[in-house]
Amino acid sequence: MSQPAPRSRPRPRIAIFGAGSVGCYLGGRLAALADVTLIGRPAVLAALADGLTVTGAGRPPTEVAPERLTLAAEPDAVTGADFVLVTVKSAATAEAGRELAGRLSPAAIVVSLQNGVRNTAVLRAALPGHTVLAGMVPFNVLRTESAVFHQGTSGALMVDANPRAIPLVDVLAEAGLPVQVREDMPEVQHAKLLMNLNNAINALSGLPLREQLGQRDYRACLALCQGEALAAFRAEGIRPAKLGPASAARTRHLLALPDPLFRRLASSALRIDAQARSSMWEDLERGRPTEIADIQGEVLAIAERNGLTAPANARLVELIHDAEAAPAGAARRWSGPDLLAELDAAVSGG
Repeated sequence: MSQPAPRSRPRPRIAIFGAGSVGCYLGGRLAALADVTLIGRPAVLAALADGLTVTGAGRPPTEVAPERLTLAAEPDAVTGADFVLVTVKSAATAEAGRELAGRLSPAAIVVSLQNGVRNTAVLRAALPGHTVLAGMVPFNVLRTESAVFHQGTSGALMVDANPRAIPLVDVLAEAGLPVQVREDMPEVQHAKLLMNLNNAINALSGLPLREQLGQRDYRACLALCQGEALAAFRAEGIRPAKLGPASAARTRHLLALPDPLFRRLASSALRIDAQARSSMWEDLERGRPTEIADIQGEVLAIAERNGLTAPANARLVELIHDAEAAPAGAARRWSGPDLLAELDAAVSGG
């Protein structure tokens, strides 16, 4: 007697709430294996009427036909989703929580895939009775054309350890997105915060990430910011996770090395796609508010709680606000020496 064929696994229903560059990229990767709904601004969705394309990560471009995606501008579209991936900017998290409240299926799992360290708590407060998990996207995604989303750096997605997240982890892995289940997501998020301190430096440089990180003066700016953050973390009792081959403290020392030695000892840091830029650069180019308050601003808040200062990070907050006030794409481009001198002056009180 022949055995019945195994039943295929049902396609998960995944809603991506805040479909910008990262959200559209993830949706494009998942669309072959899941029923994907992209919920975002009408201007973004209009560009996806004929589908989208995802590129990078060492793969051929993948074109996603429009019938593979459901596009929606209203939060009601989350109804019925098994998983809701929240990818809105940090400043919009509280509003996102209010919009999701009352619309989620009782069993829906919400995963915050946002920059910053407080978004998961904000969503949990807004969504009592729902499972809300922390996640982390390590790689850079740039919208290179209206419907083309390019992954420029590498790394594994990370998600809170929770048995109910297993179907999501499985489909991410099947889609070719490396993913890790972590028991230490707060520490992971603070390690990502250290990495994100470069976003403002990259945005002010106007350079691709690989070119910017290849210059010692820009790296020295990042080392100053990370040094202040690590001091604040120690005072708060925070031990950031080790996400790469070097600890956070070791990485800071590597940043200060001369360019030839840095290239030799930290070559993986420069193994970046030539198109990659920070999301903050993209925000300034498109005339959007940045996430500076949840990156450098978070360092300032932790430092202040513990009686410390973080003048280099504070000066970068001011410079980014100046850039936000400029017309889209017209902010000053800071050279490495000029930016380092600016931050050194802030540190010395000059």
